[in-house]
Amino acid sequence: MPLFFRKRKPSEEARKRLEYQMCLAKEAGADDILDISKCELSEIPFGAFATCKVLQKKVFIIHTNYLTSLLPKSCSLQSLLTIKVLDLHHNQLTALPEDIGQLAALQVLNVERNQLTHLPRSVGKLSQLQTLNAKDNRLKELPDTVGELRSLRTLDVSENEIRRLPQMLAHVRTLETLSLDASSMAYPPPEVCGAGTEAIQQFLCRESGLEYYPPSQYLLPVLERDGAESSQDSPDGPMGRFSREEVEWQNRFSDYEKRKEQKMLEKLEFERRLEVGQREHAQLLQESNSHRDEILQTVREEQSRLEQGLSKHRRYLDAERQRLQEQLKQTEQNISNRIRKLLQDNQRQKKTSEILKSLENERIRMEQLMSITQEETENLRRREVASAMQQMLTESCKNRFLQTAYESQRQSLVQQACSSMAEMDERFQQILAWQQMDQNKAISHILQESAMQKAAFEALQVKKDLMHRQIRNQIKLIETELLQLTQLELKRKALDTEALQEMISEQRWALSSLLQQLLKEKAQREEELREILTELEAKSETKQENYWLIQYQRLLNQKPLSLKLQEEGLERPLAALLAELAAEHYLPIFAHHRVSLDTLSRMSPGDLAKMGVSEAGLQREIPRRAQELLDAARTRPESAEPPQEEGLGAPEPTAPEEFPEPVRPSAPPAELEVPLSECVVCLEREAQMIFLNCGHVCCCPQCCQPLRTCPLCRQEIAQRLRIYHRS
Repeated sequence: MPLFFRKRKPSEEARKRLEYQMCLAKEAGADDILDISKCELSEIPFGAFATCKVLQKKVFIIHTNYLTSLLPKSCSLQSLLTIKVLDLHHNQLTALPEDIGQLAALQVLNVERNQLTHLPRSVGKLSQLQTLNAKDNRLKELPDTVGELRSLRTLDVSENEIRRLPQMLAHVRTLETLSLDASSMAYPPPEVCGAGTEAIQQFLCRESGLEYYPPSQYLLPVLERDGAESSQDSPDGPMGRFSREEVEWQNRFSDYEKRKEQKMLEKLEFERRLEVGQREHAQLLQESNSHRDEILQTVREEQSRLEQGLSKHRRYLDAERQRLQEQLKQTEQNISNRIRKLLQDNQRQKKTSEILKSLENERIRMEQLMSITQEETENLRRREVASAMQQMLTESCKNRFLQTAYESQRQSLVQQACSSMAEMDERFQQILAWQQMDQNKAISHILQESAMQKAAFEALQVKKDLMHRQIRNQIKLIETELLQLTQLELKRKALDTEALQEMISEQRWALSSLLQQLLKEKAQREEELREILTELEAKSETKQENYWLIQYQRLLNQKPLSLKLQEEGLERPLAALLAELAAEHYLPIFAHHRVSLDTLSRMSPGDLAKMGVSEAGLQREIPRRAQELLDAARTRPESAEPPQEEGLGAPEPTAPEEFPEPVRPSAPPAELEVPLSECVVCLEREAQMIFLNCGHVCCCPQCCQPLRTCPLCRQEIAQRLRIYHRS
């Protein structure tokens, strides 16, 4: 359900009709009717109340509109004191004003086809009311004060929810027509209600202890409107009352004739004065018309000039709005394409992850089969390397000290005799022993630091894990997309546009959900790596020393044997090309599909995307560079040396074929550029925090600490992530 409702604007035809009716009611010689029906009004204009009050209107027609209230703000029912007929049918009224009883002259009230749930109790004060039509509403009961309507002749409460009639209705002796839903009535019974108005009134009079008389015997006092005593019930019946007042009526008739003659004389005098006033008014009206024509001409000229300026400014604003809408539409289309591509890449990454997981299981199985042989081989290799290093250090030290001894011996031969040679030999042996001791101590220290070896192995394991690296790349892409979506949403709010806002919210929610899923997968993968590390640690307690050193060396060369063979079968220029483009992690994919350089040059970005290459820049760059390498190889002249005959010696090895070094792009692809956005709180620092679950990127790390809700959407913050922009 929407939180705000826009006020309904009337159409041009309805607005013209309202203006015409208001002008028609103000013209000289107009009747006593103000008709503003079918004008699509949501509230009665203030000018209508003023017109009724000033011109003493007696009929006010407002049916077939969208009114929800009879009185607008700053208006009072005092303006409608002269109204005798009030027609409000076919609107959306839910209640009538509580002080509607102030309309003492009201004779007809029509509120048919509205949404009234009750009638105010002050309706009983409408002493002149003769017709009350409340058909097709939501009334559940009638107030007891309806019994005070001593002039009421017609009452229609059909198509409502009324089940009982008030007993006070028996005091309305002038009621001629009563319309209601007889089948749904509980009081009076349905059989009484179905018999007609007279049967209902007779039933109510019996229930109230009153004697019933037909309404025709009470209508004469109502029509004459003379004397308040006609509204009281006579205990002797109406016929006895009329017989006693016959003389009084004759006297009143004679007084009426005298007053009639006096009124006629006053009317003639008024008509004479009115004729003189009309002549003066016609002269003044002619002068005012001439002056008004001059003013209207001036106003028309000024209005035409203003309309020209407004039309010119409106055209400029329309063109500017159109341009901004086109820019926003293009930006939204680009973001939608990137999000769709990102979701497709995510699906492909899941498939690739499954393949890598199967390869990982195969590697673990092969590793378990070859663990003993490989560990022994690595142990022997480590010992050979250590002994070779020790021997090399020993020989180098021996050579250095021999050279030193030779030089010192040669100098001592000149200065001293053969006795000093024995002293130099003893000193040389001592220094050589110290050097050997230091070397053995350093090697043993490195081999005994298992904690350092374990930490290095754990760091290398996380770095070499392909699945963990792919999840990190996906998280970086989603952070970039969320930042761009937040900037686009802020730009929309600045331009006050609402087009396609729901689509942006859905895309932002989809990216937030995907980011949370990737964070869970990243944590799950790290937990799996820690479990593997725990298992290896348990094995290390029962095996030989330097376990972590052996595992570190094995992890450096960790790949299944079949995948190593496939990678070795790749063309060297293709492997060099992937290395130059920083795409070495795609080597297993190219080796698995057995792609050659010639085949790669004919592939499209879509083909590479299907294989698993997710970066759009690499999808375009790899085929182009492959084509350049093939073109360079074809244009290079072939070697002119003739083949050597057998027996003339082996041919000299030729240098490997050189390919031109590709030119690296000077800037990253456009898809990976991270836009800069300022913090919406301090407006100084860069926005680097992602709020989950909403996905907005709108705050800096300093301003986000005290926040509990998102500044843009006011949703609770479940998690905070920081974006690190690396140059």
